[in-house]
Amino acid sequence: MACPINTEDIGKLKIFIEFVSTQPSILNLPQLGFFKKFVEQLGGKVPEANFQHNAGAKTEAKEEKEFETKMEDPEPESDIELELLDTIIEGDADPLQEMGEDEKMPTDDEVDQASEFRGKGAASYSDGEYEDAINFYTQAILLNPTHALFYAKRAQAFIKLCKPNAAIRDCDRALHLNPDNAAAYKFRGRANRLLGNWEAAAKDLRQACKLDYDDETDDWLKEVTPNAKKIELHNIKQERKKAEMEDEARRERVRKAQEANKKAAEENEKKQYSSSDDDFMSSLGPDVMEAFNDPEVAAALQDVMSNPANIMKYQNNPKVMNLLKKFAGATGGFPGGIPGMGGMGGFPTFPSAQTTTPNHPKSNSKPKEEYDDGLD
Repeated sequence: MACPINTEDIGKLKIFIEFVSTQPSILNLPQLGFFKKFVEQLGGKVPEANFQHNAGAKTEAKEEKEFETKMEDPEPESDIELELLDTIIEGDADPLQEMGEDEKMPTDDEVDQASEFRGKGAASYSDGEYEDAINFYTQAILLNPTHALFYAKRAQAFIKLCKPNAAIRDCDRALHLNPDNAAAYKFRGRANRLLGNWEAAAKDLRQACKLDYDDETDDWLKEVTPNAKKIELHNIKQERKKAEMEDEARRERVRKAQEANKKAAEENEKKQYSSSDDDFMSSLGPDVMEAFNDPEVAAALQDVMSNPANIMKYQNNPKVMNLLKKFAGATGGFPGGIPGMGGMGGFPTFPSAQTTTPNHPKSNSKPKEEYDDGLD
């Protein structure tokens, strides 16, 4: 089953999904509410954090706009050195020619009459009476609009009168009736050549030669091929350049989104640490907080935090030891360190704390008796 979404739209969707994967909070924007609802219906969960535009948002938007403008303004075809430009003619703007009734099914008599008009049209064309030839072919078409060759032959006469647009319309109709009509490809190719549509001309003339080769068609194909190849190569180059630019822009958007996401995560982490520090400090009590204003006590605390073994230096300083005991009480003995004060491990037992000598079990061994080896 063919995908109902074109390749360009799929590419844009891919870029959007890649961006959202790095900044999922963007789905909280009101404009993307429909997509957030879709994600949640599938069982997904969108972070509650609000999406914040960074300070360079306007600059990024401007860069994006410049990129889009650049994408829409590729190198013009006029920069290609083409040949035969002086032989291009202006397209005709005559009223649409009669095409006959789409649903008409001709009778046998009408088929015969149409063939007679076709013969008269061919004769007029051979005599150079192209207007008459067009009129006769038109009569044949009105009687039998199901015959593809009538349209192709009328297109041939339109080309002689330098009316390529009318010829293209007839050839389109002929190919609608018969997709393998070589004459229709041939004359549509010639009409496109007169209009300077080199690629379209080459494509039709190649197909005409493939279906029913003739020297005239081959000569026309050789005439348009150089210009067609130049344009084809130019277009390939432009498509490759466009793809590279799109890929570069996509990578840049993802990079910026990742940087913004990283910055937001770092800021959120800082806020969490700050909140943890505030909660910890508020739990110490006013007397402990007041003690921090004493430079001696603050320096001692910092010294002990850097190396818990340094507490022995302050065992005879009651001011410091009292603070440390209060500090230990507030933090439960400093298990695993203090929030916001990295490097603080468990404190050794305070020297001023009451300690008991451990009771060692009595030995059941008897005193060692003197041993007389009887050598004296």
